Amino acid sequence: MLGNIRVVLVNTSHPGNIGGAARAMKNMGLSKLVLVDPMDFPSSDAIARASGATDILDAAQVVGTLEEALVGCTVALGTSARDRRIPWPLVDPRECASLCLDQVAAGGEVALVFGREYAGLTNEELQRCQYHVHIPSDPEFASLNLAAAVQVLVYEVRMAWLAAQGQPTKMEKLETTAILDTKPVTSEELELYYGHLEQTLVEIGFLDPEKPRHLMPRLRRLYGRSGITKLEMNILRGILTETQKAARGEPHKRRKD
Repeated sequence: MLGNIRVVLVNTSHPGNIGGAARAMKNMGLSKLVLVDPMDFPSSDAIARASGATDILDAAQVVGTLEEALVGCTVALGTSARDRRIPWPLVDPRECASLCLDQVAAGGEVALVFGREYAGLTNEELQRCQYHVHIPSDPEFASLNLAAAVQVLVYEVRMAWLAAQGQPTKMEKLETTAILDTKPVTSEELELYYGHLEQTLVEIGFLDPEKPRHLMPRLRRLYGRSGITKLEMNILRGILTETQKAARGEPHKRRKD
């Protein structure tokens, strides 16, 4: 789906911004870059700012007009920071991303169009776009660097794509972890843990099954008043498993977190 979304930069004056845009695209999984009459490209400045996204620069299509850049597109969305005399369908970056995904899901191709650093897109160029995109920056300092504007839009596209694929975002993963870290374990889970704990203590020689004394009841009392959560239980069970492996001389893995 992301392969059907192209980033179009019109008449870019600084090649470093082309490289920065390429880097932003690669960060978010987009690869199709179209340059309309760039003032300086190819350029070592673009390569330097791309920071490894040179494959996108190498594959970039260079054309003479916006009309050529939009060939094959079903929808074009032009970025604009200014109010226009003629009202035009206006969306924010999140709505823009949703439109992009809807179009490509239907088999279309989408263009995200960005204008010149010093003046943006002309009225004529904006009129070639079905929608205008406005990034709601602080009106006291509304002008965004070109590569930064690209980053905002492709980030929202990425987030919309992750949602469409059913892949959890980092925040959703954190929320899942938070639930595990607050949800208490059940009595059945505790009993399984006590069985695992006793077995491990026997294997490492800490508990003599012939003379257990009151070790397990005391440990039950200790853990019983601790209010163990599901996440904590996962950690404790993992420690026991790795302890058993070490006692048997088996290779074990280190936690990465």
